Amino acid sequence: MTTTRPPRRRSEGREPAQPAVVQAVQRLFAAETPEYFVLLGTTLFLVVFGLVMVLSSSSIEARAAGLDFWTQAARQGLYALVGIPVMLLAARAPAAFWRRWAGTAMAGALVLQLLVFLPGLGYERGQNRNWINLGSFTAQPSELIKLALVIWLAWVLSRKGEALYEWREVALPILPVTIIATGLVLVGNDLGTAVIIVAIVFGALFFAGVRLRMIGAIAGGFAVVALLFVQGSDSRSNRIQAWLDQCQDPALYSGDCWQTIHGWEALAHGGILGVGLGNSSGKWSWIPEAANDFIFAIIGEELGLMGALLVLVLFAVLAVCFVRIIRMNRDPFAKLAIASAMVWIIGQAFVNIAVVLGMLPVLGVPLPLVSAGGSALITTLAAIGIVLSFARKRPEVLTR
Repeated sequence: MTTTRPPRRRSEGREPAQPAVVQAVQRLFAAETPEYFVLLGTTLFLVVFGLVMVLSSSSIEARAAGLDFWTQAARQGLYALVGIPVMLLAARAPAAFWRRWAGTAMAGALVLQLLVFLPGLGYERGQNRNWINLGSFTAQPSELIKLALVIWLAWVLSRKGEALYEWREVALPILPVTIIATGLVLVGNDLGTAVIIVAIVFGALFFAGVRLRMIGAIAGGFAVVALLFVQGSDSRSNRIQAWLDQCQDPALYSGDCWQTIHGWEALAHGGILGVGLGNSSGKWSWIPEAANDFIFAIIGEELGLMGALLVLVLFAVLAVCFVRIIRMNRDPFAKLAIASAMVWIIGQAFVNIAVVLGMLPVLGVPLPLVSAGGSALITTLAAIGIVLSFARKRPEVLTR
């Protein structure tokens, strides 16, 4: 008589083994704080939203240039496919990694910025010489300076501690490096990027606890240099004067006020709900740099006040996440790195939107994560990856 064995049962409490791909994804996104997922989700949403708006705002100009409607959007999508993995890899790096490479990153960024002045490699775009030609792609080394400053300033300032109450400790080596970085960018006539670089430095000094009178004295010196730089160019001084006059002079309509006035018209045309995605009239060669510096005007026209407010809310969410991550960390290096990234990304978003609204003169600053531009997108995602690396674990784990 033969007996049949009953089928084996899994031992109680043991779950089936998961596929290796699933385990790899779980390790990649493993985190213990809600701030990590809110920051990551908001960032990814802004990137996808930016791809849609780049496609809408660039399609007509691309077609007019004899290219396919999808050309610039496809290229921006390729940059996103590079930048998002960079962000996720940066989110896995420990603080010791950023400390170790902070000085090298800063030196390397300055060397790369020098390449824009080499004949045949660097080239000029819109009177600004801050790009290098890499065959079918271009890069803007000044964006790497912003990224390097995030970890370099945190590394330098976190080591000084109480010595930051002394002028010498505040000035060295931060002041010389800042002067070199902004000087190289200003030589290339990129005033907007120089403003953001200086803002990152002052933001780091403020969050490091440097006395306000010291920050004010340094800011006064930079303000004098900025005034001299503006007065040294008729184009820059005329642009500032047009902004101060709020473009009331009709003679400036076809010149320094063209971009600003048509940006206002696009926002007004959008109304509350917008004219519909893809239906902007401003992108038909009326607004220069519609997919880049003035993409917020296209958002306001196609998606209306509601779309513009959505962008503002998303950047407000990013700001809240940055602040919460700063507060939950105890490592001074982490706090300063997060604060520097926050000043860069949120500050640049404010400057871009303020320019479109006419609250600031035209500076040529893109909207982070949304505007077209590969260097800006990849470096911004890398900076957010650095912040995510400090948000993955709770403070008690980070400080053990």
